[in-house]
Amino acid sequence: MVRPEIGIEKLVESFAHHAAAQTDAIFKGDAKTGNRHVKQVIAAFDKLCAHGNAGRDALTVLFTHPRMDVRVKAAAFLLRHRTEEAQAVLRAAATGEGLAALSASEALKRWEDGTWALDP
Repeated sequence: MVRPEIGIEKLVESFAHHAAAQTDAIFKGDAKTGNRHVKQVIAAFDKLCAHGNAGRDALTVLFTHPRMDVRVKAAAFLLRHRTEEAQAVLRAAATGEGLAALSASEALKRWEDGTWALDP
């Protein structure tokens, strides 16, 4: 029997891998590949959510990931579940430059104006 935490850990790794790969594909101008990776990010998140709070909470380890795009993606997906921590990650990232900073700023803007709808 496989322990549930091993499955959760692998899902978190998958989320991080595909979040980074999506950004890399975008920078290469390969939207098709980027879209494939974002579908995998969503699939990993959905599977984590199936584990309840334990699955969502496991994603918080990505708040300190070395890549800002991965931190921002994890924070964006956890805004409703871990609001204060996710907002802190997004605010820190929004002060930077580049695509991740723009994504963080947009996520915060949507959250603050009440139009955020990424996570159920």
